[in-house]
Amino acid sequence: MKKVCGLLALFTLLSVTIAQEEAASAQDIADLAYAMNTMFMVLAGVLVMFMQAGFALLEAGLHSAKNVVNIFMKNYADFAVAGLAFWAFGFTFMYGGGFALSGYTNDTVPVAADFFFQMVFAGTAATIVSGAIGGRMKFSAYIIFSVIMTGLIYPFLGQWTWGGGWLSEMGFADFAGSTIVHAVGGFAALGGVLAVGPRIGRYSDSRINVMPGHNMALAGLGVFILWLGWFGFNPGSQLAIASVADATAVADIFLTTNLAASAGAIVALFVSWAQFGKPDFSMTLNGTLAGLVGITAGCNVISPSGSVVVGAIAGVIVVFGIQLLDRARIDDPVGAITVHGICGVWGTLAVGLFGGANLVTQAIGTFSISGLAFLSGYVVFLVLKPLTGGLRVSAEDEIRGLDFTEHGTEAYSNADSLGDPVVVGTD
Repeated sequence: MKKVCGLLALFTLLSVTIAQEEAASAQDIADLAYAMNTMFMVLAGVLVMFMQAGFALLEAGLHSAKNVVNIFMKNYADFAVAGLAFWAFGFTFMYGGGFALSGYTNDTVPVAADFFFQMVFAGTAATIVSGAIGGRMKFSAYIIFSVIMTGLIYPFLGQWTWGGGWLSEMGFADFAGSTIVHAVGGFAALGGVLAVGPRIGRYSDSRINVMPGHNMALAGLGVFILWLGWFGFNPGSQLAIASVADATAVADIFLTTNLAASAGAIVALFVSWAQFGKPDFSMTLNGTLAGLVGITAGCNVISPSGSVVVGAIAGVIVVFGIQLLDRARIDDPVGAITVHGICGVWGTLAVGLFGGANLVTQAIGTFSISGLAFLSGYVVFLVLKPLTGGLRVSAEDEIRGLDFTEHGTEAYSNADSLGDPVVVGTD
C-alpha cells in the first residue's frame, strides 16, 4: 500500500511538473508571438514613414527648382503634425479610447506600436495633398490644413470602416486604404486645387502651357522609395506575422502588391508611348503609383493574375485621367488627384470584381468616403481663405518662388543659373 501511495504521489508530482512546463512553454510561445508581431508592425511603420521621403522627392522633382524647399517643408511638417495631432485626438476619433491614447487597449501588440503604424497612414493622407497645391499656397495656411486633415478629416472617415463604424457593419472592404487613405487624400487635394486655383501661366485662353518639373531624377528616385515603402503599407496591414497563416498572407500580399505596381508601370509606359510617340517617364512613374494605389484595397484577397489586371487598368486610368483634369483646367502638378483619388476608387471597386466583396457595398463606401473627403477639403480651404488673409501667395512671390519668399532660402545655391522652367504653349 505504501508503494502504491508513493507511486501515486510521484505520478501526481510528475503530472504537475509537466503541466507547469506545458503552461510555461505555451506562455513562452505567446510571448514570442507578441514580440514578433510588435517588431513586424514597427518595421512596417518605418517603411511607411520612409514613403514620406519618396513623396518629397517625387513632388520636388515635378515642381520648379524655386519651390523645392517649400515642397520638402510641407512633407516634413505633415509627418511632424501627424505625430502630434493624431496622437492627441485623431487616434481617439478613429479607434476609441481617450485623449492621447488613454483608455485604449490592444492584446496583440503594445498600444504604442499600434499607434505608430496607424499614425504614418495619417501622415500619408495629408502628404498626398501637398504636391497637388504646390507652387502657390501659403505655408501658414497649409500647416493649419495639415492639422485638420490628420486630426479630424482622415480619422473621422477612417472610423467608418477601420474603427468599426457603419461601413464596417455593411461589409465594406478596404484592406490597406485605397479609399480610406489614398482616395481621401486625392479628393481632399481636388478640393484644395479648386479652392486655390491654378498656377500663374498654366492656362491661357484655350491653351494648356507645359510647366515641366525641374529634376526628373529626383522624381524617379522618389517613386522607387515609394515602391519600397509600399511593402510596409500593404503587407503591414496584416497586423501580424507570428503564425503560419499570417506569414503566408504577408508573403502573398508582397506578391500582389509588386505585380500590380509592375503592371501599372508597363501599361502606362506603352499607352503614353502610343499616344505621344515616345515612352513618357512621368506617366510611367505615375503608372507605378497608380498600380500600387489600385491594389491596396484588395491586396489580401485578389489573386496574382487579378492584381495584374487591377494594376494594368490603373495604368490606363492614370494616363488619360491626368490629361482629362488638365483639359478641365484643374492644375495638379504631380497627378495626385488621378493617382490617389481616381485610382483609389478603382482599386476599392475592384475588390468587388476580383476579391469577392459585394460591389454595391464597395460603391457605397467608396463614393461616400471620397465625396465627403472632397467636400471637407474644399470647405476647409475656403474657410481658411479669409482666416489666413488668402490661401495664395502674391503673384510676385509666386513668380519669384516660394523657397525664398516663404522660407528665406533656396534649394540650390546656384538657383538663379537654373532659371525657371520653360513655359511652352501647346494645344
